[in-house]
Amino acid sequence: MKKEKSVPISRLSRLTSLGSMVSKVAGNILVDGAKQWSKGQSTTVKDLLVQPKNIESLADKLSELRGAAMKVGQILSMDAGDLLPPALSQLLDKLRSNASPMPHKQLIQVLEAEWGKDWLDGFGYFDLKPFAAASIGQVHIAHKDNGEKLAVKVQYKGVSKAISSDVDNVALLLKMSGLLPKHIDIEPLLEEAKAQLLMEANYTQEAAFINEYRDTLTLKEFVLPEVHNDLSTQSILVMNYIEGVPIDEVAALDQTVRNSVIESLIALFFEELFSFRLMQTDPNFANYLFQIESGKIVLLDFGATRKIPHDISLGYLVLINSGVKNDESGMVNAAKDIGFFQDDIDPDYLNQVLGLFRLACEPLIINENYNFAESGLAQRIKEKGMLINTQQEQWHTPPIDAVFIHRKLAGLYLLAAKLKANINIHRLFDKYATKQRY
Repeated sequence: MKKEKSVPISRLSRLTSLGSMVSKVAGNILVDGAKQWSKGQSTTVKDLLVQPKNIESLADKLSELRGAAMKVGQILSMDAGDLLPPALSQLLDKLRSNASPMPHKQLIQVLEAEWGKDWLDGFGYFDLKPFAAASIGQVHIAHKDNGEKLAVKVQYKGVSKAISSDVDNVALLLKMSGLLPKHIDIEPLLEEAKAQLLMEANYTQEAAFINEYRDTLTLKEFVLPEVHNDLSTQSILVMNYIEGVPIDEVAALDQTVRNSVIESLIALFFEELFSFRLMQTDPNFANYLFQIESGKIVLLDFGATRKIPHDISLGYLVLINSGVKNDESGMVNAAKDIGFFQDDIDPDYLNQVLGLFRLACEPLIINENYNFAESGLAQRIKEKGMLINTQQEQWHTPPIDAVFIHRKLAGLYLLAAKLKANINIHRLFDKYATKQRY
């Protein structure tokens, strides 16, 4: 866990915090530039900017702001990471790690504002040191008077009110830095960041998603937290504490267990997309735990849950089914229905997009085990996506639901590779293929 750092509250203090960081970096650039030029060495402002100490200053200040500052970095890194210069990728990688927790003083202010001055009376124990801290809030362990163990997620003070201005400020900073390639249009990603943050900052909505998801879930191999509605507010989410090991530690277990975990998660993905039409879209490994004794998978963090529109769900059913059958016209029609491209798309670009879809369907095509560890699938999909995204003149922003669906599937493929899963995905999808209605 990082050292505690106070969260800037007011819009002015957050903007001032960014301004002080810009001034510090600018000073470093002037000093380093003078040294280079005094030695007769040519350099550019961009080269000076990406010095390790400047990257460190940028990352530290953005993580100090939490909220939008971190989320912009996370979204850019996930959606365009392989298209970015190494220095910017390094900066964004730092923003994916844990944030600095709030000092006790700010934490108490939030707890008192939500629960009143006597907030501690309802607990037998409350650990003021969080065991996890991320972009929106931090999580604490507590015990009720009856001994029940709880996980208490507390939102950083002032984060929800600063979302829009923070996103705009960080976007301006990234654009001014010159680190973003000109062909990368980040505007859709910035709007996505704002909408996503506003939803994630509403813990009442997340509690509703958890309850709805539990009522919908029929697969017995999963465990969800139970919300304590009497203690939860818009800024505090209280759930029962669920034990489990981090999901990536499953990599050390037997092949049968590893296969079972990925089989269950991909089966859940198909259920979310085609049956529930309700998807937890954040693929972060930290959102899963594994219970070794029971063999069950714990699902955590439902802030990024989305309802999938019926037409999008049906469009993906047709798209994947057509990909499995190598039906190109079916893939084209389904992709158009989803909104991936217009009728006037360049034929060469269309072929590249279809190639990417076929690649994503690769584990489903053959009715036998697919070895994720040896396939290099995730990397091949990234490389194919890089080639397509560099053709900015042809690029068409897909529906936001499609962006989140792809992110979830990509995260599952990465986890499957990490756990060295070797499973039959075709068989998992087959039950849905028969439901297709053209």
